Amino acid sequence: MILAALPTTPLSGPLLTELTALYASNSAFHRLTGDFPDPEDIRPEQVAAALAEERELPGTEILLARDCGRLTGIAVTLAHHPDPADPDPWIGLLMVDAGLHGQGHGRRLAALVEDRFRAAGRTAARLAVLANNPRALAFWTALGYEVLDHREDRAMGRPCTVLRKELTTP
Repeated sequence: MILAALPTTPLSGPLLTELTALYASNSAFHRLTGDFPDPEDIRPEQVAAALAEERELPGTEILLARDCGRLTGIAVTLAHHPDPADPDPWIGLLMVDAGLHGQGHGRRLAALVEDRFRAAGRTAARLAVLANNPRALAFWTALGYEVLDHREDRAMGRPCTVLRKELTTP
């Protein structure tokens, strides 16, 4: 699996088509999040707008995972949480093509993101899982993330579980 930053140029053409297919494959997740008006009909312009919104936060990095040239996943990270009391980088989104779930792509993508944090000298990572997503909570706890807090997310007030993992040397 290869991880590369999303180009800073406006999204269009084949890359936007690939990203739209990735997002559309995860309609069950999007039904939980409420991020798209119709999770069964995610449009390229909606994906482009969602990624543009992600890019607005300082310290955001959007990473694309490819395996044998195929887009398999996306990760959105924050170098710093908007709360200045929070010292850790965050994984804001980690999504794998739904047709590839259960094949280890999510674990590999998470490990690559953690490696990037370690390379930047970071010693821990945090993320939030929506309270209505027990599969995601099971995934992250299996990777060694521990429950730190329960609170609402900053953007939409949805109940979440906040998790943290110490990033020791692998």
